[in-house]
Amino acid sequence: MNLCIDQGNSRTKVGLMTDEGKMINDFIYKSFSSSDVERLFDLYDISDSIISSVINIEPAIVNTLARRSQHFVLFDHNTPVPIRNGYSSPQTLGQDRLAAAVGAQSLCPQENLLIIDAGSAITYDFVSAEGEYRGGNIAPGLKMRLTMLQRMTKKLPLVEVGENELIPLFGNNTRDAIAAGVVRGIAYEVKGYMRTLREKVPHCRTYLTGGNAPYILNNVRSSRSEKRDICYEKHLVLIGLNRILVWNKDDGQRTMDKEQI
Repeated sequence: MNLCIDQGNSRTKVGLMTDEGKMINDFIYKSFSSSDVERLFDLYDISDSIISSVINIEPAIVNTLARRSQHFVLFDHNTPVPIRNGYSSPQTLGQDRLAAAVGAQSLCPQENLLIIDAGSAITYDFVSAEGEYRGGNIAPGLKMRLTMLQRMTKKLPLVEVGENELIPLFGNNTRDAIAAGVVRGIAYEVKGYMRTLREKVPHCRTYLTGGNAPYILNNVRSSRSEKRDICYEKHLVLIGLNRILVWNKDDGQRTMDKEQI
């Protein structure tokens, strides 16, 4: 069993997966430490592990993973991945963005892919049908937009939006006007990327992931073609990390085989 860890800005997502990509169990931690790693290894039959982080990883976590894993990958810009990275500054590309791109490409190979990760920020990334990461954009996330509206104005309130809330086209009060403006604004932003890519490249499939994806999903899927062309995958980054882990294990085995020959 593989232990895949995606450490984000506000929470840590953990998946227990097989080499074939089957999710056995998943967890979300508000805080994550080496004691949590020890507990996972004690409870489950884990052989290999990988960790990706957009923040500084505690050395104790890395040491525990390395000590208890047969094969351990600390994912960074030097880690081999099963797609070509066309980013001009690979050392500055967020590992979660690259992992999500790998995850989408493993689920839908040989297709043009738009990957949207709606977390603290919203990232838009493109992978070509030839398996090359071509780059992407970063925009403010849902809660960031709501927060900044309140902070940067004198009278607008801080609004919270329910995950399954039915968002009106136009609000008839200030609260609904903010909710509709932010959520529908993101939805139209997403549709704009989808429409533009469809005009520029052959059929492009969209993968949506991230903690805030459910907030905008129903507001994006307004037509039959959009329902067909957009896929929600909760564990896209973990799927990508698992694929990268397996790729590196296989690469190590291939290197050993060549040395033996």
